[in-house]
Order: sequence, then structure tokens, then C-alpha cells
Amino acid sequence: MLIERPPKIYRGFYSGSHWRFNTGEKAVYLTFDDGPIPEMTPWVLDLLDKYGIKATFFCVGDNVRKYPEIYQMVRDRGHNVGNHTFHHLQGWKVDKETYLKDIEEAAKLINSKLFRPPHGHMGLPQFYTLKKKYKVIMWDVITRDYSRLMTSDEVFEVVKKYTRNGSIIVFHDSLKSGDRMKESLPRSLDWLIEQGYSFRLIEE
Repeated sequence: MLIERPPKIYRGFYSGSHWRFNTGEKAVYLTFDDGPIPEMTPWVLDLLDKYGIKATFFCVGDNVRKYPEIYQMVRDRGHNVGNHTFHHLQGWKVDKETYLKDIEEAAKLINSKLFRPPHGHMGLPQFYTLKKKYKVIMWDVITRDYSRLMTSDEVFEVVKKYTRNGSIIVFHDSLKSGDRMKESLPRSLDWLIEQGYSFRLIEE
């Protein structure tokens, strides 16, 4: 519970960031972290095309550098993008200047005012500086598809248990998510549609 849906006290540390959107409609915000990579991102894009769904991809700058054609594919297919640092840095493990410099390095390749911190945490001085320039996007539901301790069935159950109106849902187009995401994502999309949810892009 503390991972899949962060508690209010944790959300309070990052006041002014976005964990969930209150749209007044039955809608969710599908997001993907850590790409783009050739092994996963094109598969996700093809699946989203099949369902007619648009999502927001929080990209690692170094992956954009290595695979610019896949990054452009994300943009060309009508999805939004956000900055996820250049080296997937954990804010608590580096000083403010190093962290901000890494984000600005990613910004040279990722044209977006959306930012999501890797691992969902950063130092408060880092956060206070970032929120002046970026729309900081956290999450309401993280599927934990990256965890080797999870099965694809358990990832799907996380979506079913925690999704609510306005939820920002996180999957990962990364090697760590592997077959768990490839099995659980289609099932999750089917379930969300069956429940009457629509899908929204996170706007800058």
C-alpha cells in the first residue's frame, strides 16, 4: 500500500506536485517511465495504437540520446513526454547542483515542462527549485511491474485495487518490467475500459 499508493503524509512533503487529477470525470492518466528503448517502447506504442489510447512517457535523457528515432516515434504518434533526468538519478543520493544539472542536460533533448523524479523522491531543496520551472508529476498508482518479486497477475491486481477517478498510473517501458508489463498492460487496459474509464494526456 505504501508503495502502490503513497500515503498523504508522503504526498505532503512535495506539496504542489501532482499525484492525481480531479477531473470530475471517470478518467485516468496512463504514464510510462524509463524509456525509450528498442526492446520495449515500440511494443507499447503499437499496443496503445491498437486501443486508441494516448499516454505520457517520462524519458531518461541518455536513452533519448541513444535512441532518438524511438523518442521521435513517441512524439509522432501523439503521446506527451516528460523529463526523467539524464542518468536516472535518485535525488536523495546526489547534491542539489548535480541533480539539477542532470535534469537540464536531459532538457536539451526532451522538450517538456513535465518532470517526474526517478524512484519518486528528491531532496526538498531540489524540489522547491524544480517546481518553479516544471510541472512535477508523481503518481496515484504505481504498478511495480519492475519488481522481480511481482508476477504479472499481481501487477494487474494492483491496477484493479488502487485505480480511481483521476489516477495517474505508472508502468515502465524498461527491461526490468519485461514480460510482467507485456502481460499485465493489455489486461489492465481491457479492465479499465470495461470499468468505463477514459484516458487523458498529462498536459504541460
